[in-house]
Amino acid sequence: MTFPVMDRTPTLGDKVYQALRTHLRSGTVYPGESFHEAALAEQMGVSRTPVREALSRLANEGLLIQSRRSFVTPELTRKDIDDIYQIRFLVEPDAIRLVAARTVDPVLRAPIEAAMTATIAADRAGDVKAFREANAMFRAAWLALVPNERLVKVIDLHADHMQHVRALTLGAPEIRAIVLRNLERVMAALRAGDSEAAAAAMLEHLAGAKRAYVAAVGLDENAQQPAQETAG
Repeated sequence: MTFPVMDRTPTLGDKVYQALRTHLRSGTVYPGESFHEAALAEQMGVSRTPVREALSRLANEGLLIQSRRSFVTPELTRKDIDDIYQIRFLVEPDAIRLVAARTVDPVLRAPIEAAMTATIAADRAGDVKAFREANAMFRAAWLALVPNERLVKVIDLHADHMQHVRALTLGAPEIRAIVLRNLERVMAALRAGDSEAAAAAMLEHLAGAKRAYVAAVGLDENAQQPAQETAG
């Protein structure tokens, strides 16, 4: 049985999807924020069909939910956060364990070092936007060295689910301090090429991030209500 070769050029729907996903990854989108098909189509200069396709794809991934005539970013419950981090605890330490043996090479490690430098600089400047961007750069830099593309997709999807929480929390200096301290431990392990230390540091980074996010959004250990920003 033979099939014709398919055109691999990204469709307009793919381009709209990537643009919307990049926006969702920016860390500036809050829970409950609406995305209207008609308004997005007008703003992006396209018909409503590729926008509808892109919004449906994002909803299938759990990054948006359909609400009446629009799509909205989900308001995460404590169970949502627990479920997402359970998966991240399982996959991200193993993924960075695969990377650490390669990062003794300063050329391969250079993008991660650059992201670490940017993270430190943003923290010192109190620049929340730059800190979010540098944090995303750090994750993208080490993930680029993971040889298993399927694993990278799983990590990307579940990390993206937490962007809504980051929008509420990374503005707090004390949370940025926790994130930075744990990333520095990860970075030290990568410089040494120590796979086990890198995996342990990543697990502690994720655990610390989860604790900080849960505390910041006011969810106690047994709460199931949507995450909301605390007063003050």
